[in-house]
Amino acid sequence: MEATMLRKALTWSMLMGFASFIIIHASAENYEMGRHQFSGGGRFRDDMRKMQEFKASLIRHDSISAAPPSVSPSPSPSYVDPPPGRNSARVYHVTSYGADPTGERDSTDALAEAIADAFRGPTEGFLIDGIANLGGAQISLEGGYYRISRPLKLPAAGVGNLMIHGGTLRASDDFPTNGYLIDLSASSSANENEKTYESSISAQLSSSSSYNYEYITLRDLMLDSNYRGGGISVINSLRTSIDNCYITHFTTNGILVQSGHETYIRNSFLGQHITAGGDHGERNFSGTAINLMGNDNAVTDVVIFSASVGIMISGPANILSGVHCYNKATGFGGTGIYLRLPGLTQTRIVNSYLDYTGIVAEDPVQLDISNTFFLGDAYIVLKSIKGVANGVNIVNNMFSGSNKGVGIVQLDQSKGPFKDIGQIVVDRNNARGMNIKSTVGRRSVQGNGTSWTIDFNPVLLFPNLIKHVQYTLSTGGNAFPNHALRNVSNNRVVIESNVAVSASAFVTVDQGVAN
Repeated sequence: MEATMLRKALTWSMLMGFASFIIIHASAENYEMGRHQFSGGGRFRDDMRKMQEFKASLIRHDSISAAPPSVSPSPSPSYVDPPPGRNSARVYHVTSYGADPTGERDSTDALAEAIADAFRGPTEGFLIDGIANLGGAQISLEGGYYRISRPLKLPAAGVGNLMIHGGTLRASDDFPTNGYLIDLSASSSANENEKTYESSISAQLSSSSSYNYEYITLRDLMLDSNYRGGGISVINSLRTSIDNCYITHFTTNGILVQSGHETYIRNSFLGQHITAGGDHGERNFSGTAINLMGNDNAVTDVVIFSASVGIMISGPANILSGVHCYNKATGFGGTGIYLRLPGLTQTRIVNSYLDYTGIVAEDPVQLDISNTFFLGDAYIVLKSIKGVANGVNIVNNMFSGSNKGVGIVQLDQSKGPFKDIGQIVVDRNNARGMNIKSTVGRRSVQGNGTSWTIDFNPVLLFPNLIKHVQYTLSTGGNAFPNHALRNVSNNRVVIESNVAVSASAFVTVDQGVAN
């Protein structure tokens, strides 16, 4: 009898447990579907309370009628409200603010409200002085596609440790043409901050200026500017990270960085038009993919597939690594990387790929270009503004062209010749289908007479400039003539002997030896 009662009790408990699971599961689903449509969570808590009471009554009934005295029901779990006024997860889901993840409706206000809530969230002390630490708060776009009609901005300056990630933003047809989809500036318009590079450098080198934001991360985003303005502006911010972003259809800048310090752009793709090369409209590409008007920034593992200028740099101490530019061919008027900071370049371009588009450097001072591949007759231009070129290393690069006689490094002296030249090393590069240009020349000539002339114009970069010569005159037989270096003008070396002999002259010259 007891065994029969025990089997009935166990069977009845299993059925009630299964029924409770169905009720809990259905209630949870209904809650997830409706939790953004109700405020305060009161209805959910009432439903949970009633369900718990119903389950408890069933278990009590079962215990009284069937279970042996040794079997007692487990206590029912109780629902605990989260602490009032605090989001412990610090993840702000934009759809809970009414954002439309299909892009059918404008989501500007909903996204702005989510950002404002994150801005007003709990802080954990400070980062750099004056920057409140939001503790890693996240604005989650939840994989949605959102249409916006004005730039997304933080309500005010003075916060940090915030991430916006995981979705697509597209400018509406009435988006301001001078705006940016994400605008990290404290002013009313990022466009007002786009000054000439001279005034920008003065601002960025001023140690008295404060920062707007610190440690803002923009990650896993696709930004479609819809041919109305730009993608991201970062103004006077510290330690900003832009990672794994796809930015397209911009008309001004894909990314603008002005003043501030240490903006890192990584693993991203930028292009005004979505193409993979060979585009019939390439001649008409415009805009700048990345505009760095500040110092100490890094661009790493980035592809720029369409724009008039791939990367414009007008601030010192920046580094580019692993950059692939095929934004607009040089033959169509494009430039891969433009260094627009004459007299204070301090830029390193390493391990990159210039694909049918080259590099232009104005009055380069402290510039390193190394271990980079130039394809399709792409080359480097040193452009004279005030005639200064100092501390330049262009070494260990590969160049590939189409046998059109294009030099791998060229001078633009349309505004005047280079006059202040020192510590220039253009050497150890290899070229196929292009002409080697260098600041170091090594040649030999054989002859029978009293004079040997070696012309270095085909290889030397700067005209009429030889700062150092080293030569060897090797004669046959028992002849030991007196010989001397007689002339080095016009990049030609002349060696003469006091008697006629059959000899070979081996000569090394250098244009870049320090003064």
